[in-house]
Amino acid sequence: MVPRVHLPPEIQLAQRLAGNEQVTRDRAVKRLRKYIVARTQRAAGGFTHDELLKVWKGLFYCMWMQDKPLLQEELGRTIAQLLHAFQTTEAQHLFLQTFWQTMNREWTGIDRLRLDKFYMLMRMVLNESLKALKTRGWEERQMEQLLELLTTEILHPDSQAPSGVKCHFLEIFLEELSKVGAAELTADQNLKFIEPFCAIAARTRDPLVLHNITRGVFEAIVEQAPFAIEDLLDELDAQEGEEGTSEDEEGERDAPSAEPGSPRGAAPPDRSDESLGRGEDAVGPVLQFDYEAVAGRLFAVASEQSTPSQNRKRLYKVIRKLQDLAEGTFPEDDIPEKAYRNLRDEEQERRPRKRLPKARSQNHPGKGRKEDSCPDPSSGSKRRMRRRRRRRRRGSGAEPVAPQEQRGGPGGRGAQKKRRRLRAGAKAKGARCQELQTEQRLLQGQK
Repeated sequence: MVPRVHLPPEIQLAQRLAGNEQVTRDRAVKRLRKYIVARTQRAAGGFTHDELLKVWKGLFYCMWMQDKPLLQEELGRTIAQLLHAFQTTEAQHLFLQTFWQTMNREWTGIDRLRLDKFYMLMRMVLNESLKALKTRGWEERQMEQLLELLTTEILHPDSQAPSGVKCHFLEIFLEELSKVGAAELTADQNLKFIEPFCAIAARTRDPLVLHNITRGVFEAIVEQAPFAIEDLLDELDAQEGEEGTSEDEEGERDAPSAEPGSPRGAAPPDRSDESLGRGEDAVGPVLQFDYEAVAGRLFAVASEQSTPSQNRKRLYKVIRKLQDLAEGTFPEDDIPEKAYRNLRDEEQERRPRKRLPKARSQNHPGKGRKEDSCPDPSSGSKRRMRRRRRRRRRGSGAEPVAPQEQRGGPGGRGAQKKRRRLRAGAKAKGARCQELQTEQRLLQGQK
């Protein structure tokens, strides 16, 4: 009897995570969470790089097997929150590193029907990694470690990340950062978050990466500038209102309380509602940036000699926009003029083209009296003559005949008939023109 091979717990969990039954997969996820907590609590515990790669392979196929959008969203959130089960920062970073390595390795095998669920999983894992930073108070050292990890595994030219992973990461990074830390992060901290993108944009040789960084990070900052300044003004107004209320608290204690619909009682809730919702034009929380500092940082990396010329040109355009923002000029000021130009161009395209006036003598009494403008009555005879020529050619013998001996040649009957028809057509054409001229004179005399 062959002895039973005892598999490591990581492999057993990975096999159950990739099982066919949903009940088996759900139980495996719960056991994995308990196993992570129990193992990382020990001083000599922890996971190796290969062990976490096996765990992530099981989690990847657990997500692969999950159907129905709501269940996929729930499972993705559960998998992403496994990050908080690790008790040490080093173990969390290793868990994130193996996740991105797994996505890079398995990305080319994902079909288009399952692509959305893994886009969602990447967004959720990034969100939870930023929340882990938030729980530690946005420590500078932890920020640097996380940014180095993301740059190495995704954005670095030597990384194995496919274009789909890079594009999606650059698209969601600022969105998730604003969701997690827009209310707490300062302009200096936000500048540190985008410094790796400045360096990559300056030295990358991939035009797709340059375009996605410029569009997803720098131009997004420019587009969100009006909302960021609006949030800042609302915050300053709220602080001034709180200071004014604290000064007048003693005098208003004995005064009757304001009605719920009064302006004084309703001001603070209205401000918060406007700053959070903004009605129909809601864009969510927006990060604050020092635009002059961002422009200076970009100029420092773009002006280096090692920066390719195409990268430098693209970054200089963004730098000009950021410098305009620092001086108080918003890009929205140019929108009405551009919209007016577009509307004018569209209106010109919609206008029907003017038809050329007909060169008939009755439309223009004193102009255009040319014989060419009159209809040619001999056009039908010309067509009949061409048909007769084709029939004669078809009926001719196989032996070629000299040009002078052919029917319709220069001295034959065909040429004589042709000359007669042309003369008759010219006479009819002139007679028709004379009739039109006489009719026009009669009409002018009656007027």
